[in-house]
Amino acid sequence: MTLYLSRLKISRKPSAAALAQLIDPDDPGRRDDAHHRLLWSVFAGDAGQRRDFLWRADGRGRFMVLSRRPPGDSPLFEKPEVKEFSPDLSPGDRLAFKLRANATVTKRSDALAPNGKRRRHHHDVVMETLRHVEPGPERAARRMHLAQEAARSWLDGQGARNGFVVADCNVEDYSVRALPSHRGIRKRQPQFGILEIMGTLTVRDPVAFLAKLAQGFGRARAYGCGLMLVRRA
Repeated sequence: MTLYLSRLKISRKPSAAALAQLIDPDDPGRRDDAHHRLLWSVFAGDAGQRRDFLWRADGRGRFMVLSRRPPGDSPLFEKPEVKEFSPDLSPGDRLAFKLRANATVTKRSDALAPNGKRRRHHHDVVMETLRHVEPGPERAARRMHLAQEAARSWLDGQGARNGFVVADCNVEDYSVRALPSHRGIRKRQPQFGILEIMGTLTVRDPVAFLAKLAQGFGRARAYGCGLMLVRRA
C-alpha cells in the first residue's frame, strides 16, 4: 500500500492573509473545523468523495497529512512537500511514535436502534475514568495520572488488534474541545477529549499495522485526530 505523507503550510500571500480569521480562528473548536474544511481544498474532486486523509495541525499554519492520493495545489497553501510513505517494516521493528487521539470506549445501551439492535454510545476513555472520581481538588490533581493510565490501556487494546505492542507511552497533554457543529445551548454542547501521546512500540504484524496507520486511531479524525507519526527508534 502506497500512501503520501505531506507537509502543508498556509500561504503567506495577501489573498490568504485576508481570510486569516476564517481559516485559522482563535477558538480551538472552530479552528479544528475550519482546518478540516481548509484541507479539503487540496483534495478537491468528486463532490461525493469520502475523506481519505488524516491530518494534524502543528501550529503557525503548518499541517502534516497522510493520504491515499497526493494533495493538489491550492491558492490557500504554499506548494506542498510530498513524499511517498511506504515503510518497509518487519516483525520486531521498534518505532517511536507521536499520536493525537480522541480515544473512546464503546458501550451498548438498553435503547434500541431502528434496526432492532441496542444503540451504541462512544465514551471518551479519560472522561469515563474521571466519572468515577468525586469532584474536587483531588480529581483535578489526578487528572493527568488517570489520563496516562487510560491512554496506555486504550493503546494496548489498539495494538492487540492491529499488529503492534506498546513498549512505553507518555501523555504529554489532555484537553477537551467542544464539538463545533453543535447548535444549541452551550451548557449541553457535546465535547470530546484529545490526548497527546508519545512513546515507542514494537511491530508484530506489519500488514495489520500499516493498514491501521492509513485508517487512523480513535475517533474525531475529521478534527485533526488519529494520525500516528512514526520513525525508527
